[in-house]
Amino acid sequence: MIELIRHYRSRLPDWVKDWLDVIVPGAQIALIVLLAWALNGLFKHALHRLERHYGLPLKLMVPLRGIVRWIIILAAGLLVLGRLGVSGEVLWTAFTGFAAVGAVAFFAAWSVLSNLFCALLIMTVQPFRLGDDIEVLDTAEKPGARGRVKDINLLYTTLEEGEGEQRRLLQIPNALIFQRVVRRWPGVGAAAKSNLPATGIPMDRPVP
Repeated sequence: MIELIRHYRSRLPDWVKDWLDVIVPGAQIALIVLLAWALNGLFKHALHRLERHYGLPLKLMVPLRGIVRWIIILAAGLLVLGRLGVSGEVLWTAFTGFAAVGAVAFFAAWSVLSNLFCALLIMTVQPFRLGDDIEVLDTAEKPGARGRVKDINLLYTTLEEGEGEQRRLLQIPNALIFQRVVRRWPGVGAAAKSNLPATGIPMDRPVP
């Protein structure tokens, strides 16, 4: 096939060959951009379906869409530079340099990234939900932080404990929750809280 293309190209006038040297790379670049746009739309649709299926919050999906979009843009940019004549060695050197910087940044921000990953797990697996009463324990025998789940964001799970002037908010890193025993009372209301003894276990409920 390649030999056939070369054969017909050798029979073309010189001015057509000059235009082909511009048209062919331009068409390849346009194809790369078109494929990147289609791939971005495909991933956007897939993330939208994932959001609807699991009921994921918008504050989680927005950065996730941004990460996917920038990965596609970076890959398309490297391919376009290759079509423009940038050597593969230069591209590989640039890629390894960015990868090294990214790896250093990844380990430097490991605690933050672990909280982000655990937030994704909490929102998909749903070991507890908003409005549940939970207690985060070091062990099953020792009491720990207890309260009603008021908010789950990308870094913290916020618990509300006490009422009135005694009301306090506890912000627990999401990664810490996956390292502890969690005792849960689904949807316990204010009236039911009067049945909670000092240990945090309802008198009329078995220990889960």
